Amino acid sequence: MISVNIAGHRFQLCAAAVVVHGGFVLLHRFQGDAFWALPGGRVEPGEDGQTTVVCAMREELAVKVACAGLLYAVENFFEHASQANQAIGLYFRVQCEADFPLLDKPRDHVGVKGDQRLAFRWFPAALLHAVDLWPAFLRDTGAVA
Repeated sequence: MISVNIAGHRFQLCAAAVVVHGGFVLLHRFQGDAFWALPGGRVEPGEDGQTTVVCAMREELAVKVACAGLLYAVENFFEHASQANQAIGLYFRVQCEADFPLLDKPRDHVGVKGDQRLAFRWFPAALLHAVDLWPAFLRDTGAVA
């Protein structure tokens, strides 16, 4: 994965899925985290961002998805686990097929990344401004609505 520590900062190249269905947006968080984010992961060297998204969804949820075009490329600065971070995020639209297994919106869906559990949940796009969602531009601009 492209993640290096330089001058006290962790620099990362990440790719994320923007999954919107029926006015809802699919978000996830690691067990123990207070904030929500779009599903995705860090890009591997030599891998394009769309492949990262497809692989992350398959590995974390055992679902097959297809990426449409790039929606956003955004630089983010944040602190996580007492570590200063700078990340370049690539955000791709992901299409849900009619048989997408996570369309049951009222409940949480469980995923895994390595040995960590993930919670996946649908949020009304119109209410994202009230969700602890990172990066903040997603919440503050309505970019995923």
